[in-house]
Amino acid sequence: MTENLLHFIWQFQYFNKTELQTEDGETLQIIKQGSHNVNQGPDFLEASIRVGKLILVGNIELHINASDWYRHQHTYDLNYANVVLHVVWKNDRPVTDSLGNPLPTLVLQHRVAKVVLQRYKGLMNEGSTIPCNKFLPALNEIGWLSWKERLVAERLESKSKHVLDLYKESNNHWEEVFWWMLAGNFGIKVNTAFFERVARTIPINLLAKHKQQLHQLEALLLGQANLLNGDFEDDYPIMLQKEYRFLQKKYKLQQLNIVPAFLRMRPAAFPTIRLAQLAVLVNNSNHLFSFCKEVGTLNELKQQFDVIANDYWHYHYRFDEPSTYKPKSMGPQMLENILINTIIPVLFAYGLHTKEERYKEKAIRWLAELSPEQNNLTKAWKKMGIENSNAMDSQALIQLSNHYCKDRNCLQCALGNKILKGAQQA
Repeated sequence: MTENLLHFIWQFQYFNKTELQTEDGETLQIIKQGSHNVNQGPDFLEASIRVGKLILVGNIELHINASDWYRHQHTYDLNYANVVLHVVWKNDRPVTDSLGNPLPTLVLQHRVAKVVLQRYKGLMNEGSTIPCNKFLPALNEIGWLSWKERLVAERLESKSKHVLDLYKESNNHWEEVFWWMLAGNFGIKVNTAFFERVARTIPINLLAKHKQQLHQLEALLLGQANLLNGDFEDDYPIMLQKEYRFLQKKYKLQQLNIVPAFLRMRPAAFPTIRLAQLAVLVNNSNHLFSFCKEVGTLNELKQQFDVIANDYWHYHYRFDEPSTYKPKSMGPQMLENILINTIIPVLFAYGLHTKEERYKEKAIRWLAELSPEQNNLTKAWKKMGIENSNAMDSQALIQLSNHYCKDRNCLQCALGNKILKGAQQA
C-alpha cells in the first residue's frame, strides 16, 4: 500500500461501505468524502460524516499506519485541529486529539478488494512503456476523446509557462518572444538553443530596420551564428561577410563564442539552410505574431511560412561547396513542426494571458487540422489500437506517455482510474 493509492481509494470510495464502523464500534456513514487537498494540511477538506447519531463536518486525514499521526506530529498542529475522521490502512496505535479524546478512526485494510491491489501492483511493475497495455483500449470512444482533450490542454498549459516566462524576460513584448521561439524552432532539435541565442543577439527592432534587404538579414543571422568567418571563394559569402562586418560594427554586435552543429543531420537541415530560410521569412513578413493571431485559416498561415531560401542556396548547402540544383523549401514536415512547437503554443499562451478564449480555441482547432506526429511514443500507442489521426491526438499521446506512463502516474490517469474501478466492480 502507498499513500497515493490510499488517497485514490478514498477519493473515489473504492472500498466496501457495508456496515461501516469506527474502531470504537460506532456506526459510520460517509456523507461527503471531502475534496482532495494538494497543499499543506489534512488530505481531504470540507468532508461530512455521521458517527452514531452525530453529524460531523470538517477534514479527513489518511495514513498507512495510524501511528503516522504521531510520527508526523499532527496532535498539536492547528492545521489538523478540525480533523473529524482518521482513515488508515492499519490501526497499529489508538490516536487521540489535542484534548486526549479518541479520534474517530476507519480502517480500510479489509474493505478493499484484493483484485484492486493486485491490478495496481501490476501497473506499477509492468515493464512496458505503456503499463496498462493489457487493458487497452480501457476507455470507450467518448472517454478517449474527453481524455485526449484534457491531455492536450495540460500540454499547452505546461508549454505556456515557458512562453510566459519569456514574455516577462522580454519586458512584455509578444513579437520578441515569438521571434526567439521561432528562431529556436528553425534550429530543430540539435541547434534549438543555439538558434535562440542567435535571435536574442538581434532584437526585433533591429530586424525591422533591415527587413526589406534580404542579404542584410542573412548577413546578420549567419554572421551572429559564426558562419561568416574565414576566407571564402564564392562572391556571395564574401558579400555577406562584408555586409556583416559593417552591421556588426554599426550596432556593436557580439558574436556567440560557439558554432552550430552540422554533424549527423540531413543537408536540408543544415544551419546555413535554416538561417537562410528564416531570413526569407522575416523579409516576407510584417509583425509575424500579429499575423498568426488574426489569420483566418490554417492554409493562409502555411502559405506565409512556406518559404524558399534565396537562389545561392539552390546550388549549395554550405558556402563554397557546390551541389546539384535543388530549391531549399521548408517542406511540409518542418512547417508543421513550427506550427506545433512554436505558433500554437505561443498563441495558446497569449489567450491564457489575455483571457481571450478565441485564441486558445484556435490553437486547439489548428492541432486537430494538422497531420499526426510520428515518433516512437505515438507508434507504440498505435500498435495498441489507439487512434492517432491528427496532431491533437499525437500531442495528447506524447503528454500521456511523458507525464503519466513514464512516471507511473496511473492513479491520476483516466485509463488507470477506469482499470482500477473495473477491478473494484469485479
